[in-house]
Amino acid sequence: MSALRVLVTGGGRGIGRAIALRFAREGASVVVAARTATEIDKVVGEIEAAGGKGMAAQLDVREEQSVAAAMWRAFEFLGDEIDVLVNNAGVFHVAPLEQTEYDRWRWMFQANVDGPFFVTKECLPALKASGRGHIFNIASLAGKRGYAGNTAYCASKYALRGFGDALREELRPSGIRVSTVYPTSTDTAIFDGIPGNWDRSKMHKPEEVAEVLWKAWSSPRDANVDDLDMPPRA
Repeated sequence: MSALRVLVTGGGRGIGRAIALRFAREGASVVVAARTATEIDKVVGEIEAAGGKGMAAQLDVREEQSVAAAMWRAFEFLGDEIDVLVNNAGVFHVAPLEQTEYDRWRWMFQANVDGPFFVTKECLPALKASGRGHIFNIASLAGKRGYAGNTAYCASKYALRGFGDALREELRPSGIRVSTVYPTSTDTAIFDGIPGNWDRSKMHKPEEVAEVLWKAWSSPRDANVDDLDMPPRA
């Protein structure tokens, strides 16, 4: 079997970086896609040091043309086939509804919902060509329950959950698996600028999320990997 071909959005840091490195340790060819060139260039170096092959694809998942241009380069690197697509890029903001401007609401949906739509649609031919395609959408426990001060974020993650549920049924005849991942709070830089008293010692680590994806990917093709829950750490 040929080496794994993987594409990870939001791959420059945090969960995305951890996922890219986890698959790289298995010898995968990994495209890391994100907005910040310096971050994804660094991750490519880490991928190659871990035993994989890496490519940096600078893009903004909120912009369809940016996604299309980056995917064209990614397909060239991956030989027009993708085994694993990880829709990880996303944004997070805490504010009560009465303090949430529409621009902030749209920003959340553009990154957390439009982005997976644009990327997945572009990648579907390559996923089908693989014969073993697997799409992972990184949601959140906020895609299953509501949290005060998170109306926009919860709404966007519920939408991502619906996107994955419907896409799974649509792609079932093609053999492409679709998993939605529901981590609780994960200790990444996204919390650096979020006000509040966050006990980051009790959060998941990005590497724990990455391991959940690796185990799901490597499971038998008939295993149920639709919803990948990550209970809170003790």
